[in-house]
Amino acid sequence: MTDIHFRHQYIQEQLELKGIIRVEEIARKLGVTGATIRRDLRILESQHAIQRGHGNAVPVKRKATDPPLNEKYKVKPFEKLRIAEAAAKLLDENDSFMVTSGSTIEAFVRKLEPRGEHFAVSASIHLARLLLGKSGVEVFLLGGRIIKDSLSVRDHTSINTLSGLRCNKLFFSCDGFDLQAGVTSAYLEESQLNIEMVKACPQRILLADSSKYGKVGFGRTCDLRDISVLITDSGLSRKAREEIEMLGVKLIVV
Repeated sequence: MTDIHFRHQYIQEQLELKGIIRVEEIARKLGVTGATIRRDLRILESQHAIQRGHGNAVPVKRKATDPPLNEKYKVKPFEKLRIAEAAAKLLDENDSFMVTSGSTIEAFVRKLEPRGEHFAVSASIHLARLLLGKSGVEVFLLGGRIIKDSLSVRDHTSINTLSGLRCNKLFFSCDGFDLQAGVTSAYLEESQLNIEMVKACPQRILLADSSKYGKVGFGRTCDLRDISVLITDSGLSRKAREEIEMLGVKLIVV
């Protein structure tokens, strides 16, 4: 019989790799009974390390947070850069587009190489200034109360303004994305703004590094199936990739 610490480590490694484990499959691979694995899962659940289901287990859904922008820059910086480069290639000639705030979206804006004449809508003062530095880009900055940490707006004024706008594409980020919970933000006001942006754009391109998978924020923007393209990094498990693609989402892994 395998050591209990080895089993617990193996279970958590498999969850990280696959996103879900089956009791009987783990028991067979470790050469123990299903009862032993179920007992292991009860222990891990009591430690808030996993969530048990019927004959299976999944990782605990982590709470999505919205740290200050200077802290966001430190999380997966190289992955965000590759995500931004892939997203920039999706901007076609003369596209109109919207952008939300965030460090990954900032990297995307910096990588943009406009072709033709573009109309851009931004909720972020900082990103609007960066867009203004691009030739051929006309910028519309949403109004409203400014959030100091992100230099962006997300109140009823900006939400109401969006009701009269339409663009080809939305390039947006999130604080968490999950198969069941969908795309979420830490703050309700931000998700409400993003909801209106989703409504205003037929093509929705989500830029989200793999650290955000499985996290759930307070405000819900949309289902995963509502997005057109998800650009993420190779840290996303194979199981999660397959399940997301089954929803009809085009997945780009960098």
